[in-house]
Amino acid sequence: MKDKLNAYYLFWIFLIGSVFGWTIEVIFTLIKNHEFINHSALVIGPFNVIYGFGACILTALLYRYQQKPNWQIFLISFVSGSLLEYICSWGMEFVLGFTAWDYSNNFLNINGRICLSYSIMWGLLGIIYIKFIYNWLIKFIDLWSYNRGKKISLVLLIFMAFDITLTTSAVVRAKNKDRNIPPANIYENLLDHTFNEEYLKNMFSNSWS
Repeated sequence: MKDKLNAYYLFWIFLIGSVFGWTIEVIFTLIKNHEFINHSALVIGPFNVIYGFGACILTALLYRYQQKPNWQIFLISFVSGSLLEYICSWGMEFVLGFTAWDYSNNFLNINGRICLSYSIMWGLLGIIYIKFIYNWLIKFIDLWSYNRGKKISLVLLIFMAFDITLTTSAVVRAKNKDRNIPPANIYENLLDHTFNEEYLKNMFSNSWS
């Protein structure tokens, strides 16, 4: 198979991984807690972006390792997935003031950001992904022509940039409202009635405060 590691394929892998991750989280919550929780990290659309970033990182690190022994793939995925979770957790806390998960009660955790059981899951996921999913995923992306896919990806890229900006401003506004700071303009007033604290708590139910 020819080299598929470029920005075009990585963008689609990010999107598909984000949607797939959101779906898995929602199904897991429905089974475990019998309730719907929107596990998206963005206020519009089903995008759990840590899975999207995870899919991109696993692709970048493992796409040349499909024929390597499983233990090598597991080790690379174990380490890279753990680093991704730690960096994302730290980044969310630094930028937004909270994280979307807390492993403080899990066995062998580091600052509640990562833990042994989820790191093992990253290792196993890397094996499953590169051995059984990656080639199928590339074929799926190739179902439409490159020119058409490039146009669609450009539109989606603009949308994702807007979604990220909107999510950040919604979180900041919700935090300010919680401090009894009134809306400064029509946009902030709109956020108070749409992507407000109640909406965000459903997304970040594990740690919003």
